[in-house]
Amino acid sequence: MRMLLFLFIVLMQLIIPVTRASGQAVAGEQNEIKYVHSPHKASVYSAILPGLGQFYNKKYWKIPIVYAGIGTIGYFALANRAEYRKANEAYIYVFNEEDYPIDNDLVGRYDANTLRDIRDFYRRNMELSYILLAVWHALNIIDAAVDAHFFHYDVSDNLSVQLEPAFLPDLSSRNRYSMATPSPGLRVRIHF
Repeated sequence: MRMLLFLFIVLMQLIIPVTRASGQAVAGEQNEIKYVHSPHKASVYSAILPGLGQFYNKKYWKIPIVYAGIGTIGYFALANRAEYRKANEAYIYVFNEEDYPIDNDLVGRYDANTLRDIRDFYRRNMELSYILLAVWHALNIIDAAVDAHFFHYDVSDNLSVQLEPAFLPDLSSRNRYSMATPSPGLRVRIHF
């Protein structure tokens, strides 16, 4: 019971947002409370439960994508594991020249060398599936951290890039007394 209470308290401390007052109290003014969005917290949430960091970042549409990837990769990992176990059992049975009855359809169809190759194929695929599952989980954590960094990113209407043709002076002539002939070019203007 104490362990459940401890886990509940720790979970509540992780979920409750951190707030910070900005500025000092001035007579007649209210303190403005600014919400601090933590990339570290989003990363920890996603590490504990995949998709929780996206929920914290209010990117709800990404949660089904996270779980679809986990489900797909997990399905292939489990399917390859089952085939690996079946091929391994058949390989051991044929290699040891056992004669007890076995319910494995690979036993009568293949010899020991072929069964070893089949077993190694499924083992490789199983291990790759587990590695992909770990990479997918790491990408989930990275995505939550990056989204948290850009949570308060301001994209205003004042941002613009203008590309326009222009005649630029020829800076390649080294003689300062000669007339610099303009050459066609492209002018880039960035307004922040």
